[in-house]
Amino acid sequence: MLCLAAGAAACARAQVDADLTAKRRLFPEMGPGLKTIKRGTDGKIYVLASPSPGLVVFSGEGKRLLAMREASGLSADARKEALGSGEVLVGFGEDFDVDGDGNLYVADPANNVVQVFAGSGKHLRAIPVSEPVSVATLPEGEVAVSTLRQPELVSVYDKNGREVREFGDPEQFSGRGDLNRFLNIGKLANDGLGHLFYAFEYAPEPTVRQYDRFGYAGQDIVYQELDALGEAQAVRREIARQEKKGDTPRFKRVLTAVGVERDTGEVWMAMGDTLLHFDKEGNRRATYLLYTPEGARVEAVSIVAEKNTLLIAGDPIGVYEFEIPQDQ
Repeated sequence: MLCLAAGAAACARAQVDADLTAKRRLFPEMGPGLKTIKRGTDGKIYVLASPSPGLVVFSGEGKRLLAMREASGLSADARKEALGSGEVLVGFGEDFDVDGDGNLYVADPANNVVQVFAGSGKHLRAIPVSEPVSVATLPEGEVAVSTLRQPELVSVYDKNGREVREFGDPEQFSGRGDLNRFLNIGKLANDGLGHLFYAFEYAPEPTVRQYDRFGYAGQDIVYQELDALGEAQAVRREIARQEKKGDTPRFKRVLTAVGVERDTGEVWMAMGDTLLHFDKEGNRRATYLLYTPEGARVEAVSIVAEKNTLLIAGDPIGVYEFEIPQDQ
């Protein structure tokens, strides 16, 4: 069976160092539609599941504090009632981030905007962006956005919603323009050291590129071990096949989640239920397979990497807490 058909995780198991079993499940009400999980500097945990229940804020102890609903998850009557009461609804939340002041930035491709909310849920502004895919906050009130359409990988907007710079040249995976832009779609992450990370979700070789906040590229962290070659070759064959067909691009994600440890800049990549840990120099430290306490595999869609703990979300299986092994 080709790795592309089996999924990326099936191709990375030859060099797995250990199984990683979750300590517990968090927020049992969160499962289907999980997109992103973040922990704010205030200790709160923010979880996005689209279209329902939307963006939910929990205390560090797990108490539900706030929910911001999405229009696509409501009936017509419920949408009318919400809008009539002045509630600002996100159309469809694709990704979000939270800054040091607790402000929330939600990528809302249904409305072609990035919605900005205060931590209280009050709507602050909407930044017009065509088909935003991912967001990451930067110092001084800036926010970085990746999209489906812009010629550069990243656009940066200031605290007033004005675009102030673009950066990041797309990689050349295909000679067909629309197909190549699709293959360059990426998720954004940041650390506490002023770095921005761009994770190429569809690149044949799982790749995370580091930038500083002004767009100067640093290193690429690339998984190129022998066990990944089969997956990369299968993806390239599929690229060639779709180039000839000329249809709308359709690919499975190769890199399904990325997390960056805030203080150290160490990077965690997920390919389905396979988790790769890299140090800040880009050296692979360990590879794990992810399991729930009951033994089910966790296919990661979002990662929060902390000093001793990982919070990993999977759709539809839920959010789980893992302890990072200290002997790797």
